[in-house]
Amino acid sequence: MPFIITDPCIDTKDTACVDVCPVDCIHPRKDEPEFQTANMLYIHPEECIDCGACVPACPVAAIYDGPDSTPDNQKDLIDANTIYRLGDADSMAKAEAIVAAHRTKEPALMAIPAPERAAAHHK
Repeated sequence: MPFIITDPCIDTKDTACVDVCPVDCIHPRKDEPEFQTANMLYIHPEECIDCGACVPACPVAAIYDGPDSTPDNQKDLIDANTIYRLGDADSMAKAEAIVAAHRTKEPALMAIPAPERAAAHHK
């Protein structure tokens, strides 16, 4: 599996990563109807070409280069990235439910401002 977007993106949805992606594999984009209601952005695992352009573009360091480098307390969001873009509203709702469960499971982490949250993952 390619790159994973994690919780610093929750409620941030900075689209700098979308702007640099050469294959438009990060969703929802601002022009997609789901953008307004999604809690974070997701990388489509089959569309991603593993170029890594998104990593330095992310202002909150929310993107990891795969499951092995994703911090343990973020691994639940791997599934959210995997199922979000299966193409139907039910899949998107399931991904968003994973994000909601993550918020509930990690209240102390989620209380940290997004730009500082990535550093907290490694503590």
